[in-house]
Amino acid sequence: MEYAGIGGFILLVLNVWAIISIIGSSASTGAKVIWTLLVLVLPLLGFIIWLIAGPRSASA
Repeated sequence: MEYAGIGGFILLVLNVWAIISIIGSSASTGAKVIWTLLVLVLPLLGFIIWLIAGPRSASA
């Protein structure tokens, strides 16, 4: 699947935000690695799954 234009840029920004939130969460290191890989390998689907079920940031 190819992401181009403004939609691809928005998805990139959302994925970067998700990865930063995953790294800043209080989850275990293994969980952080799995969530990060999910977001990187499946950009759109991984982001949606993380948004629904992913670890929350430490500031939440």
